[in-house]
Amino acid sequence: MRRFGPSPTADEIGAIARQTLESLPKQFSRSLDDVVLLVEDFADDDTLREMGIEDPFDLSGIYEGVPLTERSVDQSGTLPERIRLFRRPILDEWADGEDTLEHLVAHILIHEVGHHFGLSDEDMHALEESMA
Repeated sequence: MRRFGPSPTADEIGAIARQTLESLPKQFSRSLDDVVLLVEDFADDDTLREMGIEDPFDLSGIYEGVPLTERSVDQSGTLPERIRLFRRPILDEWADGEDTLEHLVAHILIHEVGHHFGLSDEDMHALEESMA
């Protein structure tokens, strides 16, 4: 666990997130190959406005796409699914909490992965627990 030094970079958070994706059970990980993972400092203004969020520190991650449970053969020409993690809100939450950065990033990522699969909050928690 890192305690001192410069703040983790977007690349470092991305590496933690990719490691989490690789550790997911196979039935999940093989369905995520086409999902783009991005780490940005903050959500853009349009995203915040669409979600009704005023403080950019209130959004640490987002899944953008059509959940697998809602897809149709009629859909075509859509943008690739993506998960965006927001570095500064993650670091802020990490600084205020007791979790390791790895655990926090995994928690946020699993929540967003859960949206991709159309999982309930209960199912997301079970998935996270199965990886602990």
